[in-house]
Amino acid sequence: MADAEWERRAELLWESLDSYSEPDFVAAMRSLVAELPGADPVGPFELAGAYDTTGQPELAAPLYQQALAGGLPASQRRQAVIQLASTLRNLERADESVALLTAELDAGSDELDDAVRAFLALALTSVGRDREAVAITLTALAGHLPRYRRAVTAYAAELR
Repeated sequence: MADAEWERRAELLWESLDSYSEPDFVAAMRSLVAELPGADPVGPFELAGAYDTTGQPELAAPLYQQALAGGLPASQRRQAVIQLASTLRNLERADESVALLTAELDAGSDELDDAVRAFLALALTSVGRDREAVAITLTALAGHLPRYRRAVTAYAAELR
């Protein structure tokens, strides 16, 4: 697995994204990933993100799948699921995105729950399930409201 020093260098590369052209950013990420052992799932995950960010979802999707199949660390696994689902939606495979994110909501809970819900709402709109998308969005939002939480939660339930 990637060590802390490699992870820091990857983080710095992401932070400097705007200083690169898209091809140069992908090349820099490819170079960094080449330093990892071939079986390290972090490499395909990071390279998939680079392809996604530079508008190449068709190259990103199989790399996300490879990273997930390779056993990403828990800290990156959920990010990879969210990013893969978003990529699938962009590739007009929204049904797959909905299935992936619905399963992810049932898989456990952490600080990315609302991100899962946000991308699920987007995928649901892509398959024509707008009311359900609004309900999921309102449910996510309700947890952040200092007032009206109960009312917004009830309205979200009505929409479902």
